[in-house]
Amino acid sequence: MDSIKCRFCNHKLEYTFADLGMSPLSNAYIDKANLNKKENFYPLHAYVCTNCFLVQLIEYESPDEIFSDYAYFSSYSKSWINHAKKFSEKVIKELNLNENSKVIEIASNDGYLLQFFNEKKIPALGIEPAKNVAIEAERKGIKTLTSFFGSKLASKLKGEGIEADLLIGNNVLAHVPDIKDFVNGLSILLKNNGCITMEFPHLLKLIKNKQFDTIYHEHFSYLSLNTVNTIFNSSRLKIIDVEELDTHGGSIRIYAKHISCPNQKISDNVNRIIKDEIDFGLKNIDKYSEFNERIKKLKRDILQFLINIKENNKTVVAYGAPAKGNTLLNYCGIGIDFIDYTVDLSMYKQGLYLPGSHIPIYSVEEINKTKPDFIIILPWNIKDEIIHQMDYVKEWGGKFVTFIPDVEVIE
Repeated sequence: MDSIKCRFCNHKLEYTFADLGMSPLSNAYIDKANLNKKENFYPLHAYVCTNCFLVQLIEYESPDEIFSDYAYFSSYSKSWINHAKKFSEKVIKELNLNENSKVIEIASNDGYLLQFFNEKKIPALGIEPAKNVAIEAERKGIKTLTSFFGSKLASKLKGEGIEADLLIGNNVLAHVPDIKDFVNGLSILLKNNGCITMEFPHLLKLIKNKQFDTIYHEHFSYLSLNTVNTIFNSSRLKIIDVEELDTHGGSIRIYAKHISCPNQKISDNVNRIIKDEIDFGLKNIDKYSEFNERIKKLKRDILQFLINIKENNKTVVAYGAPAKGNTLLNYCGIGIDFIDYTVDLSMYKQGLYLPGSHIPIYSVEEINKTKPDFIIILPWNIKDEIIHQMDYVKEWGGKFVTFIPDVEVIE
């Protein structure tokens, strides 16, 4: 087998971060007619580069295959919409954005964020590769370009006189296979005095809280501030500030400008979080190598819990059909022998089956009909929202369960 090279620095990859076996694409939901047809599985094996410490997957399927028809719609989560609204209010004020500004969001999904700039009459453009999702944004009146982003598209837009005062990317940096070209594109599209904001799950939190289920083929990279800082510097961009967020189990939001932009003081937050990462061990290869053993132990704990409650004749269902849930179910080998069904608010997913496990997806009302003993919350990052929404399960003594960072029954 040819040696595997780092997607950023081209260094040879030799160290495993997490080997989750063979898994289907996490958003490749199946309709009933195709249940008995061939399903593609790929190695879900994350490596860490000992040079730049980028944690990454090998690209087995192209972004066109993964994202051309996408099952994730941001607007189905109320907490995420509230998060987006608060961010828009904050950044409009801090950057003094107005009707003469230009806001561009990469991976703008269904317009969950840009709608708030539209409301303030601030010109906004979305760039979204998934046509089915982009249509939803257009219905909200948000101009959306259906395309993948990189230096080529950035140069084309700049040639047409389109540049960004604010360039946004929420949970997209991990989704691009050529991360160097992507960040080069950001540098090209950003005005001389413009600002970039990027949110992404923080690798430190992923390791600390055993969030192995956030590893799936759609996520090519898993990011620390140290590594992102190195990548941005290579494209003549500097990170001037960073915020720690609760979203997606622990994320960070960076603010970046051109290195050539004068009088930009770098916040103490940048050095503080970089130091936190180094103190935690993110520049020590042993910290990455031990993660694989920790998640093997968690897998055994999850299976032991399910075996025990099934042997006591308890009924078990799940809530949600997120990509992270599919990683967990396939890694642990959990199917309808343990979980009768799952439910999801998204009508786009209802009536389909989870990839690999073939667990059916129903509407949320199914839980009230069948009154299960245990409900596994697969999107644990919004568990509080779900528990509040499903408070009525207490009427028959139903209990919620989460598996990350450890098995927990929520009384």
